Amino acid sequence: MTSTGKKKKENLYDQIFGEVTAENIKKCLHHHLLSFQGRDPDRAGARDTYKALAYTLRDIMVEKWINTQKQYYDKHQKRVYYLSLEFLVGRSLGNSLINLGLLDETTEALHDLGYSLEELRELEEDAALGNGGLGRLASCFLDSIATLKIPAYGYGIRYEYGLFYQKLIDGFQMESPDNWVRYGSPWEFQRSQHLFPVNFYGKVHSYIDDQGRYRSKWVDTEDVMAMACDMLVPGFNNDHVINMRLWTAKASRELDLGFFNQGKYISAVQSKVASETISKVLYPSDIMVEGQELRFRQQYFFVAATFQDIFRRYKKKHGSFDLFPDKVAVQLNDTHPAIAIPELMRLLVDNECLDWEHAWDITVRTFAYTNHTLMPEALETWSVELVGKVLPRHMEIIYEINKRFLTMVAETFPGDVGKIRQLSIIDETSGKRVRMAHLAIIGSHSVNGVAELHTHLLKTRIFPTFHGLYPGKFNNKTNGITPRRWLLKCNSGLATLITDAIGPAWVKDLDRLRELEGFVNDSAFLEEWQRVKLANKKRYLKRITDYCGAVVDPESLFDVQVKRIHEYKRQLLNCLHIISLYIRILDDPDSVKTPITKIFSGKAAPSYIQAKLIIKLICSVAEVVNNDPRLGDKLKVSFIPNYNVSKAEMIIPAADLSEQISTAGTEASGTGNMKFALNGALTIGTLDGANIEILEEVGRENIYIFGLTAEETEFEKKHMSRSPQRICTESDHVSRIMGAITSGTFSNGDRDFFKDITNSLMSEQDQYLLLADLEQYLDCQAVIEQDFCDKVSWTRRSIYNVARIGKFSSDRTIKEYARDIWGLDV
Repeated sequence: MTSTGKKKKENLYDQIFGEVTAENIKKCLHHHLLSFQGRDPDRAGARDTYKALAYTLRDIMVEKWINTQKQYYDKHQKRVYYLSLEFLVGRSLGNSLINLGLLDETTEALHDLGYSLEELRELEEDAALGNGGLGRLASCFLDSIATLKIPAYGYGIRYEYGLFYQKLIDGFQMESPDNWVRYGSPWEFQRSQHLFPVNFYGKVHSYIDDQGRYRSKWVDTEDVMAMACDMLVPGFNNDHVINMRLWTAKASRELDLGFFNQGKYISAVQSKVASETISKVLYPSDIMVEGQELRFRQQYFFVAATFQDIFRRYKKKHGSFDLFPDKVAVQLNDTHPAIAIPELMRLLVDNECLDWEHAWDITVRTFAYTNHTLMPEALETWSVELVGKVLPRHMEIIYEINKRFLTMVAETFPGDVGKIRQLSIIDETSGKRVRMAHLAIIGSHSVNGVAELHTHLLKTRIFPTFHGLYPGKFNNKTNGITPRRWLLKCNSGLATLITDAIGPAWVKDLDRLRELEGFVNDSAFLEEWQRVKLANKKRYLKRITDYCGAVVDPESLFDVQVKRIHEYKRQLLNCLHIISLYIRILDDPDSVKTPITKIFSGKAAPSYIQAKLIIKLICSVAEVVNNDPRLGDKLKVSFIPNYNVSKAEMIIPAADLSEQISTAGTEASGTGNMKFALNGALTIGTLDGANIEILEEVGRENIYIFGLTAEETEFEKKHMSRSPQRICTESDHVSRIMGAITSGTFSNGDRDFFKDITNSLMSEQDQYLLLADLEQYLDCQAVIEQDFCDKVSWTRRSIYNVARIGKFSSDRTIKEYARDIWGLDV
């Protein structure tokens, strides 16, 4: 709703304050400052006002949420439960205002009170409930689910501390706790009435019941309580609000009075502290056994609480479980929630007394599994010893599932012991470990990849025998992003330009962006497109300057790579390009055709030493490049610390070039590639993940592709047709790039400082094939330098990228999930 429109009185907010106008929003802010925060409105500050605004929006949303829930019950709708260990939400204020249609009224109200909306938005902490693409995808999906009015819920953990807060000290990544709720969160409802016990450890008591059936009971357990915390997710302009239900751990008892009365005060609260550790930190370090156990307990904790909530809701209307798969669909976002499969079996067999075959049929028809990785080492496994210790009954159930499955395998492949070892849930190669991906595949009716190449490789390289055993089970659902956050919110200038040109329908139907193709020869439109991009770059300039300590030319090529730091994502390849540019400029300043600003951001896992060393190399190269007067304004480098959703919303609209350069065959999909293209950046990338489908949509002339294909990569890993040593021998330029690192140019003369990086680059066992792709990458970058000089041509190609990116809306992805997997009509 804009300031010119009015809404009829339809909820409690309207009944108390009247129509949603700027004046009534001010009344509501006044009310919340007094009643919720106990603050004198005349003396309240910006943070107080931000919280009052959040409470105001929450009031409006909860009324809509209640009406949404009533509709689910009234229509007896099937519910979808999206289980994810991560939800990378970011900030909620701007997104809620846009989806509720209250942006104009709120901006006016705040202006009257002496605040800007941007000022208040900066006070909100990013909700640190996820790490990277997995969690951000889950949040995009919830936005689309709400917008499409799908009856669904997101379930996860309310982590008190996020991944970590990243600081760069002398180029070294330093981690500190990311306490995103230190000021509290005005967006959540803590549901103390939804408090469920979650059991761990103990033992299994087996017996024969009075009907002669073999039964098992899990006894002598340690209990932790799971309390629900709801964060509301509004659909776009449709009065439909869903909730993300996050579980926080509570002790089953606050205080051991026996210890307390003996004066043992620390021991008296030790149990409480240990219990509540479960939801403290996202991804505790798994280097130590204790960290592995905590992470496994986290996975079961949120799964067990979720299924008690699902059963509570289902049992309101149903006396048997015959209709359970017709009323409940559970989507496993990667293998982290896969322990839900034996948990549902335990509930059905042990608690509800269903026979195994009936329970298994219900279970398989209920679950669907999304795979997110092609990296064999990233396919999650847990030691049998750990699973048996923490969840002894579940280990028994997993063994039973495996026994019955392997019986079927033996019948299908008589005498083939190798197939049994290959497919077994229990990997006995090096100790006994539970393969969670195998459990998820066997226990689900659908297994989907997240890009066409990814799904193809799942079928042919990672799980070919499973694909043969279960024809039709494997399917593709290419990832997508929500255009509400990733264009309408984060790039208001471009969103306004697009809306003025083709109308607002694109916000809910991204394919409508195709209409922009009619403007590629409109000189006035091209100039306005360029003006918007330049304004976005200028808006971000100060932040770049703050971090790199140098003045950056806004007219330079903003070449951006922002994502998790990992060897397969090849930030190192990008760094080698910087060194190449440095050498070229020193040799001949005119050889580089346009000024270039390189922008990096991303976190390395605390225990990932090589990734942290890559960050240090990038920062060390930046230090040299930015302070060498011989380069002038030709090249600047910035590494932005503590990458998160809010930083992405600033960086992405400013980008001219998007780096999507992972080794072919390693990236499942990627969604950063989609966000950049939606905001008008051109892509330089390999034929990996969703890059292939972006190429198909935007056209080869509007994207820069280089490097080995997935098939060629697989061949090179085995045969290495050109060794790194041979490449350096044959290319003087590559040799000079390597020499610049080994000579100590970027390490104050210390020749050994980056030897772990140079050793990996020169190794014939380099699985990421950096030098094998380097020459093509540098050639491709040289073409980009030249092309960027032609502003009109570049702008046309930028428009084509936006116009043809409609396929990659998360609305399209969710419609496919609903139709093909969840059995819903949308």
